[in-house]
Amino acid sequence: MVLFFSTTGNTEYIAKQIAARLNDQTADLLPLIREHDYSDIHSETPFVICAPVYVCEMPGFVAEYLKNARLTGCRDVYFVFTSGGYAGISGPLAGRIVRKKGMRYRGCAELVMPQNYIATNLYDELEDGEIERRIAASSDMVDRIAEIIRSGDDLKSRHKWLLEYAAIIPANPIWQRVMQPVKQFYVTDKCTGCGLCAERCPLKRIQMMPVRASGKVSSYPKWTGRSCAHCMSCIQNCPAGAIEYGNITPGKKRYRFKDYQYAAPESK
Repeated sequence: MVLFFSTTGNTEYIAKQIAARLNDQTADLLPLIREHDYSDIHSETPFVICAPVYVCEMPGFVAEYLKNARLTGCRDVYFVFTSGGYAGISGPLAGRIVRKKGMRYRGCAELVMPQNYIATNLYDELEDGEIERRIAASSDMVDRIAEIIRSGDDLKSRHKWLLEYAAIIPANPIWQRVMQPVKQFYVTDKCTGCGLCAERCPLKRIQMMPVRASGKVSSYPKWTGRSCAHCMSCIQNCPAGAIEYGNITPGKKRYRFKDYQYAAPESK
């Protein structure tokens, strides 16, 4: 079974392509993560877990879910990570989780996809041509990944250096606490109160608050807590383009995989 968490569609696409080649099923982890639902997930075939990379690691809430989830049946677990260019130490940390559960870690693959993190000016916006190239290149790797899993071999990724562990492990929680506040998220008057942002927030950091205008009661999103995962699900998926982050995101192009699905080889 192929399990996935995805915000803008990159990881979901890869997961479904792998499942199609393995003639297997997929399961979206978002509703399970949101509700802390650790019910049994049974699979007679290897588990393939597809996840994005946040700050050089698998998202903390995905890791926490996997630590508590009851995966039954086959004991083999593969991972496939999607990132904007650097997967950090996601693989080794995933392996640690799997082994503590008494399961067999069968390695990981790292795919470079279009990055969707726009709440910073550290990264240049990708041109459409580069977005299309990354999607096509990752799609080409899916066949190889599926064949390795089908044959029962291990997935192999690049060597991780000790310096990477030393830099990432202590820095990650500090970055999340200091660089990922929620207070800078806000909505413009384009907001329709549809509530999609609240429905898709993996940490339930968004509440829909009632507001009366012109004699009618509507609602608008309010971000709660001190920080969040900065998964960008709310800002990227807003159908009205009404969500912004401080003075960083106004004017920036939004990214959703479905807008570029034509670049995938099977769509041509």
